[in-house]
Amino acid sequence: MTLAIVAAFSEAMIESLAKLLGDCGTGSDISRVFGACGITDRSGESTKWKRLYYTFLELQQTDRSANRVLGFVEAFIAPARFVGRLDEFERDRAAVNGILVLSGVEYGRDGRFRPTTAAKTLDEAEERANTIRAKFKGRAIHGEVLKYCRKELLQDNYFHAVFEASKGLAQRIRDMSGQTLDGAALVDLVFSVERPILAFNSLRTETDRSEHKGFAQLLKGCFGAIRNPAAHLPRIMWHGEDDAADYLSLISLLHRKLDDCVRVPGAGS
Repeated sequence: MTLAIVAAFSEAMIESLAKLLGDCGTGSDISRVFGACGITDRSGESTKWKRLYYTFLELQQTDRSANRVLGFVEAFIAPARFVGRLDEFERDRAAVNGILVLSGVEYGRDGRFRPTTAAKTLDEAEERANTIRAKFKGRAIHGEVLKYCRKELLQDNYFHAVFEASKGLAQRIRDMSGQTLDGAALVDLVFSVERPILAFNSLRTETDRSEHKGFAQLLKGCFGAIRNPAAHLPRIMWHGEDDAADYLSLISLLHRKLDDCVRVPGAGS
């Protein structure tokens, strides 16, 4: 980690970081990384996050900085631990950056912390959040979209903002339908014309059925274009805010259609 001295984090930030990391590995993982980093656990705790919390506080009190805490994070959620699990790494990385939005550092895709422009106050951090809609040229972004990708948008991480928003769309369909599938298989099951679990309309006329099938196809196309692993490769083809705005507008449209969906009585049981 090539950082200047980083000011010690607040206890609230340390607690949030400890709880996040506690969910990212086992107690044995924590002990192993403590040893690799030359950190002694004198917390006397058995709960994972509490071990991290009290150890981090002690490190900061000793060092008067957060640098060894950040060194632990780099070792604990290093990219090498997530081979074949890019989604998990990006999820955890984004969560770390969300916690540290006020700190002036960010955790990069290369597994290293680097300086970044920090929000100076909580009010400023909230102001950044409030500029998201303006950033996308006044387009109406559905609340369910921001629920899943606000942190990525605050960091101008457009590619993963769209990726997380698409995952949130699938999760909403699962929550509404009670099903556990994903992607195209989920859409085919939930929005079947013959035996739908959720319906976009009454399905009484051919026009209704065509509309229903059309939005189901849009859902499948959205998942195929955004969540297909092959789509993760050509990031150079993205055009920042413009592409993100288009994709998030599509996902917002689909959420608005889900707002009006009804569950078919007796279906999916």
